[in-house]
Amino acid sequence: MTSSVLEALGPSPRMPVLFLGHGSPMNAIEDNAWRRTWQDLGAELLARARPQLILCVSAHWLTRGGWFLTGMAAPRTIHDFGGFPRELFEQQYAAPGAPAVARALAAELRSPATGRPLGVDEAEWGLDHGAWGILQPLFPAADIPVLQLSMDYARPPSEHWALGRQLRPLRERGVLIVASGNVVHNLHAMRPGTGINAAYEWANAFDLRVVDQVQSGRLEGLAQFQQWGPMAQLAHPTHEHFLPLLYAAGAVEPGEAVRFFNTGFQGASISMRSMLWS
Repeated sequence: MTSSVLEALGPSPRMPVLFLGHGSPMNAIEDNAWRRTWQDLGAELLARARPQLILCVSAHWLTRGGWFLTGMAAPRTIHDFGGFPRELFEQQYAAPGAPAVARALAAELRSPATGRPLGVDEAEWGLDHGAWGILQPLFPAADIPVLQLSMDYARPPSEHWALGRQLRPLRERGVLIVASGNVVHNLHAMRPGTGINAAYEWANAFDLRVVDQVQSGRLEGLAQFQQWGPMAQLAHPTHEHFLPLLYAAGAVEPGEAVRFFNTGFQGASISMRSMLWS
């Protein structure tokens, strides 16, 4: 990576990397254990060192034929869901964008598929609920600039990991990387009303396989999750909610300590397991 985008951001202590299981959109407004943990974590992160910029990778911005960064000055709050109370649709997260940084960063990052620079979206997207739904509890003041990075869903998991590797230097310039998805995500298998410790056998097995990979430092092996047998297909009938974990893991330096939190399930088939590396 060349220096222009890094020069636009001042040197800082190395920022942490987050992977957050976001689960139901209602977690953004409900007073539950998941949301309270996000609130506490935000206060903890601000007490450590205030980020200059948040780079968010959400399961809900999928593109094909390339990766894109949001490049608008005021990204809109996207309510990309249906069937929820009006209160959820009324939520706004008015964090500023960072157009100059987006353009510089897009020019310096490279598509693992083609080697070409990333694209910049100056009008279409914004912050979807996988982004604002967790950022609002984390940083309710909405005063830290946010860029969202799309995921090229046509590309294999190994390339998503490879792009995450390119994000590592940004951590030394005040950029907090926040990946938002779920370790296990099967909406069709959900059993509403189950407790946080209730999970299908396959869901628990997949969740624990991820824990083993992360604790042992075999982070690159996460990109091989589709080869983990039948439990992988059950855990991710579609895999967009797992891909953000690859970006977070790719941005981790060798030997960094990991902390797990929000270790439980929603509806027996959505793992809320979250991770912080620092």
